[in-house]
Amino acid sequence: MDSGPTYDAILIVSFGGPEKPEDVIPFLENVLRGRRVPRDRLLEVAGHYQRFGGVSPINAQTRELIAGLEAELRAHGLNLPVWWGNRNWHPLLPDTLAQMAAAGVRRALAFVTSAWSSYSSCRQYLENIDNARGAVGAGAPAIDKLRPFSDHPGFREAMADRVRAALVGRRDDAAVLYTAHSIPLSMASGCRYESELREAAAGVSSLAGVEQWQLVYQSRSGAPDQPWLGPDIGEALRALAAAPNTRDVARDVVVVPLGFLSDHMEVLYDLDVEARALCGQLGLRMVRAGTVGTHPRFLSMIRERIEDAIARGGAEPCDLDCCRVGRGANWLPGDPTRAR
Repeated sequence: MDSGPTYDAILIVSFGGPEKPEDVIPFLENVLRGRRVPRDRLLEVAGHYQRFGGVSPINAQTRELIAGLEAELRAHGLNLPVWWGNRNWHPLLPDTLAQMAAAGVRRALAFVTSAWSSYSSCRQYLENIDNARGAVGAGAPAIDKLRPFSDHPGFREAMADRVRAALVGRRDDAAVLYTAHSIPLSMASGCRYESELREAAAGVSSLAGVEQWQLVYQSRSGAPDQPWLGPDIGEALRALAAAPNTRDVARDVVVVPLGFLSDHMEVLYDLDVEARALCGQLGLRMVRAGTVGTHPRFLSMIRERIEDAIARGGAEPCDLDCCRVGRGANWLPGDPTRAR
């Protein structure tokens, strides 16, 4: 084993979300701090959260992930405490790192709940961690972030299991649409986000026995004339409905939220509400595959990444030249004002 840093904790880093109605506006203001987004847009998005009681499920799902990971680590003799800090809502990263420092944590491995390389899903989290350490000061623990994991067999195997489950009882010619959060082309040009999604969709399809599939995007925001990754899921569903149908029966559509690890607001609203309603209008029968969530293979994947970092004497570093493009994009989770 390399002589390198030893770790005395694991840090789960997530996006965060409101847990009661009065949290919604402050949460969205945190997300948008420093970005030029009209107030009426923020209020419109707040309505998405209020539709679900002002609660995003992401924090509850992160707690479930942590509980599963703690059990997975114990089962394999890794007695490391698991801490949790969010980018945008409590528990916030600076508060968590201050608690870690007070508890005597000197060095931790960070697992970020995003599989992908882009500014907002990778590099920004590195900046969040650095800023949190700066806020804590000289006693802040050192944090080594694990690399994105879209190519890891554990992630793909867990997703393939979700796809197979969604296909049970569906027609053989069911359309399979993999979906992910769209990002501006200016951001996509500086990272491997799009290629990673396409490679992962191909890998998951191979494991699940899916021959025909399409990668689509959702939840775009910003000015209509600003180019973002496409096609949008709505465009893909309309094209599917307009295609010749030799069976003259409703088509089955399996929507796979590949780009998301848990069923948070972009999944609940943009897919389960909007996309499902559109499918009803178009005469399509939609089933939505699950996210990886706390799938046992996904939990074992996280444990394997931790074991690998310990064995190699440190986390495999990210490419310092990746994900630099795209800072400041007016991205808003669950934004209903995206161009159609």
